[in-house]
This record gives sequence, C-alpha cells and structure tokens, in this order.
Amino acid sequence: MCEIYSSTPPSEYEQITRSVRISGVVTSIRLERRFWRILDELAAEEKTSTGKFISTLYNEAYNLNGEISNFASLLRVVCTTYLVNRAA
Repeated sequence: MCEIYSSTPPSEYEQITRSVRISGVVTSIRLERRFWRILDELAAEEKTSTGKFISTLYNEAYNLNGEISNFASLLRVVCTTYLVNRAA
C-alpha cells in the first residue's frame, strides 16, 4: 500500500543547508532536497532568485503574523500549498 511513498529515493529526503539573506542578515535554512527543488520552482515562476523569494516570503509572513517560530516548517507548508494549488 505505501510502496509509492516508501520507495522514495533517499536523496530526495536528504537534508540540505543553504545560506540566505533575510532583511540583511545571513542565516542558514535546512530542508530536504525535494523542498528546495519546489522552492526553486516557485522562485522561477515569480521570476526571482530562491533567496529573494524566501526573503520576501519571510518579510510578508512576519508583517502578517508577527514572530515566526519555525520558518523551515512554514517553507514546507508553502511548498505543499503550492503543489495543492497547482494540481487544482
């Protein structure tokens, strides 16, 4: 039943750390490779770099909601939201 999921290549869930600049501060974000690919795709659709997309997203989320306790989780949810909306 779960073979479609359990057969996911380990390279897809390997965690990758990238440095990004958010509001002038360099920080590191650690996500699974698949999420980085989705974020790269999102940024390309927005005609911007992944770093700029992430920085803009952070600033917009902060302005809407205040402190962001787990930005990596927000990025994962953004990716799944994008996939759901794309499929619709």
